[in-house]
Amino acid sequence: MTVVMGIEPLTRDQLLSVARKFETLSISDEALARLEHQRDAIDAMVLSGTPVYGLSTGFGSLATTFISPDQRRDLQRSLIRSHAAGVGAEVETEVVRAMMVSRLTNLCSGVSGVRPSTAQAYCAMLNAGITPIVHEFGSLGCSGDLAPLAHVALALMGEGDVRDRGGERMVASRALAEQGLEPVVLAEKEGLALINGTDGMLGQLIMALEDGERLLCLADVAAAMSIQALHGTDRVFLADIHALRPHPGQRDSAANLEMLLANSPIVNSHLDDPTQVQDAYSLRCAPQVHGAARDTFAHAARVGDIELASAIDNPSVLADGTLESNGNFHGAPIAYVLDFLAIALADVASMSERRTDRLLDADRSYGLPPFLAHQAGVDSGLMIAQYSQAALVSEMKRLASPASVDSIPSSGMQEDHVSMGWHAARKLRLSLAAFSNVLAIELLASARALALRAPLEPSPVGAALRERINAVSGGPGHDRWLSPEIAAVAELVRSGELLDVVGRFVTLN
Repeated sequence: MTVVMGIEPLTRDQLLSVARKFETLSISDEALARLEHQRDAIDAMVLSGTPVYGLSTGFGSLATTFISPDQRRDLQRSLIRSHAAGVGAEVETEVVRAMMVSRLTNLCSGVSGVRPSTAQAYCAMLNAGITPIVHEFGSLGCSGDLAPLAHVALALMGEGDVRDRGGERMVASRALAEQGLEPVVLAEKEGLALINGTDGMLGQLIMALEDGERLLCLADVAAAMSIQALHGTDRVFLADIHALRPHPGQRDSAANLEMLLANSPIVNSHLDDPTQVQDAYSLRCAPQVHGAARDTFAHAARVGDIELASAIDNPSVLADGTLESNGNFHGAPIAYVLDFLAIALADVASMSERRTDRLLDADRSYGLPPFLAHQAGVDSGLMIAQYSQAALVSEMKRLASPASVDSIPSSGMQEDHVSMGWHAARKLRLSLAAFSNVLAIELLASARALALRAPLEPSPVGAALRERINAVSGGPGHDRWLSPEIAAVAELVRSGELLDVVGRFVTLN
């Protein structure tokens, strides 16, 4: 399937299909005509001889330095070479591709003033599966994700290193030649247009939304498994209760838990037990916490959609053909929600770890063996799995410290306030990876605990999940090498297989 980039902005799903599934892109004739019209305005300014930022002046604190006509294309090339200054580990292919798709949407918006041929060359590099090497450090999230985007632009010029579709690292000139593509010689304004956007942090936000929303559904699933294993009640998830405090995420999470616990013999077996007046907060308040995280993701999605539909460049070509400097490249709107998501995930993970701890504590688990061990004392069961989970949660709490509150001035104090949005995005990716492992450990523990509750059975969906998880982890028994079992359940989490199992029984919100 080819994604067509026209006048209307791309959707999140379209961006993800190109970034993660290597779907191809094309630029509509209507969009190319708009680019041609806006480029005419740039060419008129070039011929006027009037100093214009981005066309005939230096950049940043060098904006007052006039560049002679015979050096202006050298100016664009030098800009890209000097800004391709990233250092550190190589950034993931999907991140680079998402960033490229976002930048191409901006190029096609018309405000950047690039030639149609340059936009088409950028599109062709994406379609060829050529991924420029981008490094971890170099963006301050203001004036755009400068260094990451400059490494992409460098490859468009036939310089720097890339990976081909098969993952082989090579010089950009060779990769372009093997695909029948020519390096681009940048014209006036184009170097700046290729790097002056929030595309790196935006691409990572859009991927985080997809990953996080899926994991929050699994958090409800894990909670439902643990609630049953801990003899919890389902009465606290009644719709009438949550209508009293109708936050959308809370209502959705409560409805999920009610569905997941429906027809559970374990739940029904102890509803009249006078020793269980109220469940612990980590069980009873799951909809309130999970739901607040869901609402946080919904807010972040609105920000992401606005940003994806925005035209970000500086200076920007306006509809009347004028070129105006602006600050739309500042990453604060994205940086804030990236940090917000990390905070929400850390709290949901903390609640998951508390449920796991209760499953392993014989004093609070209503009859389960200590640490779910086969022969407590000889066997340690899942004792150290909870240690690993606690370590992951502690790391997520550290990653929840906001990047967006920091600012280090740059460019001779011209760029005296920056967003650090790129780094908010990078740590959020780490948080999501940790969260998937946190949920895997809770699911591992709850599936083992439900097996130990036999002959009492969980809900039908709970039973199916128990069987699938225990099939890859081994279930109850004497101690075994635990790391591979955790990894196997984590793969079920990451692959989406567990949600497929759930989908055979209920449709989650």
